[in-house]
Amino acid sequence: MKYYSLNKKAANVSFKDAVIKGLAPDRGLYFPEQITPLSKAFFENIDSLSHSEIAYEAIKQFTSPEIPTDVLKTIIEETLSFDFPVVEFNKNISTLELFHGPTMAFKDVGARFMARCLGYFNKNNNNEVTVLVATSGDTGAAVANGFLGVKNVKVVILYPSGKVSAIQEKQLTTHGQNISALEVKGTFDDCQAMVKTAFLDKKLTDMMQLTSANSINVARWLPQLFYFMFAYKRLHKKHKDLVFSVPSGNFGNVCAGMMAQQLGLPIKHFIASNNDNNVVTKYLSTALYKPKPSVQTISNAMDVGNPSNFIRIQELYKNNFETLKENLSSFSFSNEETKAAMLEIYNRYNYVADPHGAVGYLGCKAYLEKNPTAYCVFFETAHPTKFLDIVEAVVKKEQVLPPQIKSVMGKIKEATTIVTYEDLKHYLLNS
Repeated sequence: MKYYSLNKKAANVSFKDAVIKGLAPDRGLYFPEQITPLSKAFFENIDSLSHSEIAYEAIKQFTSPEIPTDVLKTIIEETLSFDFPVVEFNKNISTLELFHGPTMAFKDVGARFMARCLGYFNKNNNNEVTVLVATSGDTGAAVANGFLGVKNVKVVILYPSGKVSAIQEKQLTTHGQNISALEVKGTFDDCQAMVKTAFLDKKLTDMMQLTSANSINVARWLPQLFYFMFAYKRLHKKHKDLVFSVPSGNFGNVCAGMMAQQLGLPIKHFIASNNDNNVVTKYLSTALYKPKPSVQTISNAMDVGNPSNFIRIQELYKNNFETLKENLSSFSFSNEETKAAMLEIYNRYNYVADPHGAVGYLGCKAYLEKNPTAYCVFFETAHPTKFLDIVEAVVKKEQVLPPQIKSVMGKIKEATTIVTYEDLKHYLLNS
């Protein structure tokens, strides 16, 4: 498979090069040259396939020929070493839990897959690769865990000061070894802008090999299509018109779901459920795409004012607004609405949801008002205890910390504070 830049001003590259580069030289995101639908037999027989078998069939065209079959199967087995349960709420709504991995967030899938791909590509390379990643919380934790101890790979995580939960910060800043954290005096958008600037700084890239582990990287983004297929396997016999409500920040999950749909997965519709960072919600009602500075909310992983992956979505739909609108709805919800939803879910279904899941739930309810026969699956993207203060304040009940969270609580934070891009550049060149 070859990948092209969405800015159309850079040479096409292999999967290996797309993973290692992260971002094309013309600043564009990489996108596969073609998407070949899976066979009808694959979907007819999906009930007999394991998660690993489903994932292998779904991803192999995108990694070929750089990753041999046996290596790819091993990477997938190691990536998917945890469960993806579906919890049904009522006749129209269920949730897909994506938080059973080591850092208890959906990003464990993409981070583990990418880490193993990069580890394979780098196994005979003595030159160090620096993975530069901006995070609003969960990405950094998943990347840190996924890349910990990987040979000749150094990870530098940028996160916005005071804008991640206490537990998320512990998961970012307590690993040591080949993982370092930079606390940025600014927003997630500032972190993301610094990372993109670094990729385009020729003086810097001439001196070191940089790549990204945000969902702009194809190896982080593409595996996220797996769990749409896992949910379909669980639900398709009982429910025909599956709609997915995805709590959306950088829009990697929604875009990955649309890739699964392109592969032939029968998905009726997608819902991008937003917090007050509602650029896409407004776009779908006005046809005007106007990025804006991010706003801090209690669902912090979605605090993105200029979602990177939306350009991939536009590419999938050949920049046709009307075609996109037929397949994607979007709703925006405030902090207060999110808290009310968390309480409703707890009181009505005896289920503790994190703020991101609650936004996804609200997206389901909004869509079902006009589409009452649909069956809507919302993503529970992170374990509720990652947002302990908010969750306990809303449901008024102490939460038991799972082992993955307990293991970081007593560790000491280690982070370097930076303010400007020049601070980042100095750190990279001198650390």
